[in-house]
Amino acid sequence: MLIEVAGVPLEVNCRYAENERFFTEYETHKPPFFSIAPTDEDLKRMQVNHFILAQAEGRQKQIHSDAFLENNAIHALLAEKLVEYDVLLMHGSALCMDGAAYLFTAPSGTGKSTHTRLWREVFGDRVWMINDDKPMLRISENLVTAYGTPWNGKHHISRNASAPLKAIVQLNRGKENIIEPMSNADAFTVVMKQALTSKTPSVMSRIIQLEKNLLNSVDFYKLSCNMEPKAAKVAWQAISSDKSGRKER
Repeated sequence: MLIEVAGVPLEVNCRYAENERFFTEYETHKPPFFSIAPTDEDLKRMQVNHFILAQAEGRQKQIHSDAFLENNAIHALLAEKLVEYDVLLMHGSALCMDGAAYLFTAPSGTGKSTHTRLWREVFGDRVWMINDDKPMLRISENLVTAYGTPWNGKHHISRNASAPLKAIVQLNRGKENIIEPMSNADAFTVVMKQALTSKTPSVMSRIIQLEKNLLNSVDFYKLSCNMEPKAAKVAWQAISSDKSGRKER
């Protein structure tokens, strides 16, 4: 089937009907730039990766269905291929407010989804979700655009839409709500931890270049926050009042 992700049309070959349904909202009639076709070896690699992750997290190993593994393999193969088109996968929760995108990132379990839910509750129709788990960023020298993807986390919140990215915010839990600009060094560390990585040297080299372009194109903040609605108000007040754009920190 033909789909379009992050503005890039492609062909994806699914063996299982549930994965074809998974991509329905992203179907297109545009000529594909490339094709994705997971092999049996790709599925085995995904299962091994899940075993390794389960062991690292102290969880029981689980045998996944081939359809589930195919979905994972498509995601992994697509993320690496899109790097060629200046698209970078990020782990985070991305929303759009008043026409601009904001990406909130943190280790799993910190409360990204809870924080973006607060924005929707506080600001209402001014806010809509781009993607709650794995948005794609298309990065040029002067513009970064955040795109929704079908991979949208356990709450399944996303939209096949995009918006120009203004800021990336690292979340930390705290008793008080405090937001401040992040240094370039700290921002680079955040991006390295939350963006796609690759074992292929040429792909990783391109990823690092995209990350550098990202650092020069959007603002970065660190937000210590609780789970009260005021956290969203404090974050928005600081971000929206910063009119100076990206600056050396």
